[in-house]
Amino acid sequence: MKQPFLVVFAVALVVVIAVPALTQNAFTADQVKYGPAPPFMQPGAQLAVLEGNPMADSGDFTIRLKLPDGYKIAPHYHPARENVTVISGTLKVGMGDQFDATKMMSFGAGSFAYLDPSMHHYAAASGETVVQIHGMSPVKFNYINPSDDPTSKK
Repeated sequence: MKQPFLVVFAVALVVVIAVPALTQNAFTADQVKYGPAPPFMQPGAQLAVLEGNPMADSGDFTIRLKLPDGYKIAPHYHPARENVTVISGTLKVGMGDQFDATKMMSFGAGSFAYLDPSMHHYAAASGETVVQIHGMSPVKFNYINPSDDPTSKK
């Protein structure tokens, strides 16, 4: 009779120890807090940092971007690999140096893609769209056409 009690006690102890640690590193959808996206993105997008510091010189990060319907991201590339999961809505993505809506593919909720460094691409939201991006810091957009960079307009 002692052995079943010890097993139940051990499981309960693990739960008591693990749950507080898990809740510090886990979020329900309603706990994700969005704010304005960085200035290198056009106004209207919202960003939430889930883990890490996407603007640091190094380290892992996970962020979510909330894009309003019709939001466009001009052709650009990143210095590090970008891993993208569509959480909701539809993200349209095209490859190349010129924004061409006729050459974009649509990725709905649950879709995943990774873009290697220096891969030139552009995107648009169809409906309000939430994407989760993870990778290595820093997050940086290198616009193909410098006039597309919102920071150059200030």
